[in-house]
Amino acid sequence: MDQIPGIHVERTLAIIKPDAFHKAEDIEDVVIKSGFTILQKRVLQLSPEQCSDLYADQYGQPFFPSLTAFMSSGPIVAMTLARNNAIAHWNSIIGPANITKARESHPECLRAKYGSSDLENAVHGSKSLDGAVREIKFMFPRSVIEPFPSSEAPEEYLGRCVNPVLLRGLTELCKEKPLNPCIWLADWLVKNNPNHPEIQEYGKENE
Repeated sequence: MDQIPGIHVERTLAIIKPDAFHKAEDIEDVVIKSGFTILQKRVLQLSPEQCSDLYADQYGQPFFPSLTAFMSSGPIVAMTLARNNAIAHWNSIIGPANITKARESHPECLRAKYGSSDLENAVHGSKSLDGAVREIKFMFPRSVIEPFPSSEAPEEYLGRCVNPVLLRGLTELCKEKPLNPCIWLADWLVKNNPNHPEIQEYGKENE
């Protein structure tokens, strides 16, 4: 979602696959230098059944059995990454899934550097926002994925709730002309806070 105009802060799931596990530190260094924040990270080894669930969208493809066998063959590193346009940016860094294409057209991408075949291609990245949410939840079940606040939300709140009260307070301040305007205004705002609950003494409400 937009945080400031023109910037789309997103989360994406990145996986360092079993064939590139020994290069995890180098790959994580690329992650950091590329402007990502690593929000979550875990090292684990998936079972074939878990791999089937993770790649459920690939079920039925001829390579599916080989994919689940490979992804469960050793430890992996799963990371939740965040930055502006995280999904597109991470996918541009890892490069095409086809290793031949990666080496020919994107020789500096991670798959060209560390992958050895279309199957053993070193790294994974979410393809869409919905895919990222599903995959992050899969790898980090306790995740609470809230949208990043938009720039419009605080501006709308200030315009609706804060500015009118502040304007009234400043108007009263000009009328009163107190000796200590800062303390006077602070007290006025506390007393006239529209979000402050009305407090009644017990037993007074029926008087």
